[in-house]
Amino acid sequence: MTQPAVLVLGIGNLLWADEGFGVRCVEALHQRFEFPAHVQLVDGGTQGMYLLDFVCSSPRVLVLDAIDFKLAPGTLKVYRDAEVPVWSDTMMSLHQATFQELLSLARLRDRFPEKITLIGVQPDVLDDLGGSLSPRVKARVDEAVALAVAELAAWGIPAQPRERAPEALSPGALALQAYESERPSADAACRIGDARFLNPAQTAGAT
Repeated sequence: MTQPAVLVLGIGNLLWADEGFGVRCVEALHQRFEFPAHVQLVDGGTQGMYLLDFVCSSPRVLVLDAIDFKLAPGTLKVYRDAEVPVWSDTMMSLHQATFQELLSLARLRDRFPEKITLIGVQPDVLDDLGGSLSPRVKARVDEAVALAVAELAAWGIPAQPRERAPEALSPGALALQAYESERPSADAACRIGDARFLNPAQTAGAT
């Protein structure tokens, strides 16, 4: 009997500090556990609507993301099924093409997941270009991974601890260890964008 497809999706921008929480959680899940063949772990990055086919083809979807709950930084929350907002004027996801919009399109196509769970964290730092997770948010990765494993187990999907490390989901310079260890200092690289555009008054005075 064919098992229904399960999508474990991490979304976010690794280059903007806590925005990368969902991706880092899926990376950690991938590094620590292996799952049956019908379970797909995806680094969704900031692909937005390009993830629609992934969602529409998966009866069960588990999402990890940085979410603006208006709560204390580092707060973890879990939403399930009807609790996951689809039609809403409030943008919960921090991304331009919000996950809510994607889910709305999936519903319009009559391809909405039968089961969906959202595990989110309240970010602490977002305006750190090239930054990794802030200490408060990084400290919640293990708990988020444990929540994901428990949620998958509730769906009847076992997580088997890996005996050897797999290939990284984020290769090269974006892999966590390389990303954190090779980052330039704040003196060597602007971390909030190009100062020439962020401070027009200073730019005018310099001309």
